Amino acid sequence: MDVLRCDEIGHEHLSALLARYGLDITLVADGANIPGTFWKEPEAGLIGNSLYIRSDTPVHSALHESCHYICMDAGRRAALHTDAGGTAVEENGVCYLQILLSDHIAGMGRPRMLRDMDEWGYSFRLGSARAWFEQDAEDAQAWLMQHGLIENGDRVTFQLRQDHGF
Repeated sequence: MDVLRCDEIGHEHLSALLARYGLDITLVADGANIPGTFWKEPEAGLIGNSLYIRSDTPVHSALHESCHYICMDAGRRAALHTDAGGTAVEENGVCYLQILLSDHIAGMGRPRMLRDMDEWGYSFRLGSARAWFEQDAEDAQAWLMQHGLIENGDRVTFQLRQDHGF
């Protein structure tokens, strides 16, 4: 599949972005098992505040798993190992946020993220990631705003999920 891989963007861009959320990137040797991967190699893995990637890990996977970390509540984050869990609306929030964050990675950007999500097989009822994002993602956007992850105009706050007794 022709999706952008982590070695094509340089891990330092991804590291700088994710450090804003307290996430550390651990590079795994080519061919080695990726700790904490839910979907198996070459997908990114999560254990605690560490994101595990290899050079062949898709950028969309690295951002998706990172967004799970960002979107989960503090209790789940503290016990995180491999399976991020969460609700359907949280999963939608994860997808929406990964699209927004892609604009903060040189060489990626929103159009490429949307294309890569389709290429990899993300499934949206309107048939494409772009159609979902532009026409059917109000619930995801509202959820992200409710939890302090974005502000009006889809501005990313670079904060972890804030729970306000909801």
